[in-house]
Amino acid sequence: MPVAEAHKELRFTRAGQAAVFSVVASVLVMVALVFFLLSPYRADKPELPQPAWGLIPLALAIAGFRVALRCAKHAYLLLTPLGIEIFPFFRPDKGMQLILWSEIAGAEIDSQRLTLHFTAEKTAGIHLSLAPISPPRRELLAAAIEGRFPPAQSDYDSDAPSDP
Repeated sequence: MPVAEAHKELRFTRAGQAAVFSVVASVLVMVALVFFLLSPYRADKPELPQPAWGLIPLALAIAGFRVALRCAKHAYLLLTPLGIEIFPFFRPDKGMQLILWSEIAGAEIDSQRLTLHFTAEKTAGIHLSLAPISPPRRELLAAAIEGRFPPAQSDYDSDAPSDP
């Protein structure tokens, strides 16, 4: 089903995890290649491993590339006019969680974590890891969250006149 107002949503994928899975899969392809390239020398040195052993890292590499593609393609967080949609890694269609903007009393974001507070006293809420999101995109997420929830005003205003 198409999104009614797709231009009003911000989609953040698991691109940070996709990069890790891509690097691991590339290393596994190189390991498999070593097994296959050693096969012509096996006649002279029988202690070399069978080329068939290269199928194991090759299969793991294919799985790693598929996971990397899935991470780069599918959303982790969606900021919509209704609220924030959170998609888990496994079974996102069944485990998706929607937190409405009206449920969120405040938000804090740092380089590793997004914290959504459900009460003004900050006694209830949810912590979301930002590790799946690539570092340049974390800055965009921080700007979007801070745009929705401006930093809290302090009780002390330095421009206000003080009583003698």
